[in-house]
Amino acid sequence: MQPQPKRAINCEPLKKLIREVPDFPKKGILFYDITTLLKDPVGLATLIDALAEHYLEEHVDLVLGIEARGFIFGPALAYRLNAGFVPVRKPKKLPAETAKVTYALEYGTDTLEIHRDAVSKGQRVLIVDDLLATGGTARAACDLATSLGAVIQGLGFVVELDFLNGRSRLGDFEVKSLLRYAS
Repeated sequence: MQPQPKRAINCEPLKKLIREVPDFPKKGILFYDITTLLKDPVGLATLIDALAEHYLEEHVDLVLGIEARGFIFGPALAYRLNAGFVPVRKPKKLPAETAKVTYALEYGTDTLEIHRDAVSKGQRVLIVDDLLATGGTARAACDLATSLGAVIQGLGFVVELDFLNGRSRLGDFEVKSLLRYAS
């Protein structure tokens, strides 16, 4: 049986479902609020279908969702990929022994944690989040996963802000963003 080609799902209509909030969280920032997309049944289904379609042939073992919005669609995506789901959390949220990584932000530092036993050496993981901006959080999640022996199959995002060039911080990892904004 021949493998089926990936089906291209047009995600551009999803942009109409994203609320743009000016001057949030501070003056001069345009915030892309995906909660309006998530509450739309067709929009949410299209989002999950498009991400799943891209990774169906990647043999993903685990989907790692970055806190907090990666928790929203990460489990649904894991279900579609017949994979497990692992939360990547902010500090002091996980009850068992954790591995952690601290990384630089534009305005300080932040830390991500994962249970030490959440990923086994050689497991193929997909890292998901709502937004790729500067790439710092995504890079930290990659570093955390690989420190436990994971093989990164890709990174999936709902929105990518191209003008912040976050993709450049992710090296050779494969990046899939459903919606891209140039400015």
